[in-house]
Amino acid sequence: METINFTIKQWAEDDRPREKVLSKGKSSLSDAELLAILIGSGSRNETAVELCKRLLNTYNNDLTLLARQGVKELMLFKGIGEAQTVSIIAALELGQRRRMADQLLQDRITCSKDVFELMQPLLGDLDHEEFWVLLLSNSNKINFKLALSKGGMTGIVADVRLLFKAALDHRATGLILVHNHPSEKLKPSEADISLTKKIREGGKIMDVSLLDHVIVTEFGYYSFADEGIL
Repeated sequence: METINFTIKQWAEDDRPREKVLSKGKSSLSDAELLAILIGSGSRNETAVELCKRLLNTYNNDLTLLARQGVKELMLFKGIGEAQTVSIIAALELGQRRRMADQLLQDRITCSKDVFELMQPLLGDLDHEEFWVLLLSNSNKINFKLALSKGGMTGIVADVRLLFKAALDHRATGLILVHNHPSEKLKPSEADISLTKKIREGGKIMDVSLLDHVIVTEFGYYSFADEGIL
C-alpha cells in the first residue's frame, strides 16, 4: 500500500505544535514538537515533527547528548540544514544558560552540591578539561567566577599567580576550585592533589581560605572537602 504523508497544516489544530503551545501551553509539547517549532518545516517525505522524532531517536532521545553535537555533526543528519542546525544549537545553549542563571540567583554556596549544580551545565559534557575558580565573600556568596585554563583530554595547568591576583582584585576571602574530568572518573589525580595543596598553602599566606576543590563530571562530582583531603 502507498504511504501517504500529511503536512502539519493538515493535522487537527490541537495537534499542531504552534497551535498547541497557544491553546495548551508549552509543557504540553513533546521534545520532538518543541524542536519542530525551531526548525520550522520538514521535508517532502516527512513533517517537521517526524523529522525531529528521527533526530532524537538517533541520540537515544537524550537532549544532553544532542546538546553535545556541533554544527558539522548535526548537518550530517538528512533533512537538517545549516539554519535549522544553528537554531537547535542556540536553543539548547539557552537552556543551559538559563539553568546557570537560576543557580546564580541563589549564589551563596552552602555545600559541594551547590557547586556541582552551578558548574555542571558549564563543564559536565565537555571533551576537554577546564579549570575554574569561584571567588567568595565572607558570607560565601560568589563575587566572581573565573576560567583559569583549558587543557586536553587528560590534564590542565593552572596559573596560581593569576588565581590569587583575581582573588585580591575581587576582595575574595574564600576560594573554591572546580575542574572537570571528561573521562567521567571522579578520583583525583596526583596532579590534582598536588595543585590543590599548592593553592591551599598560597592561600594561607594571602589570607584567602581554600574551601573546596570539586571535580565535576556529567552525572556526578567529587569534593575534596567532603572526602577530608583538603
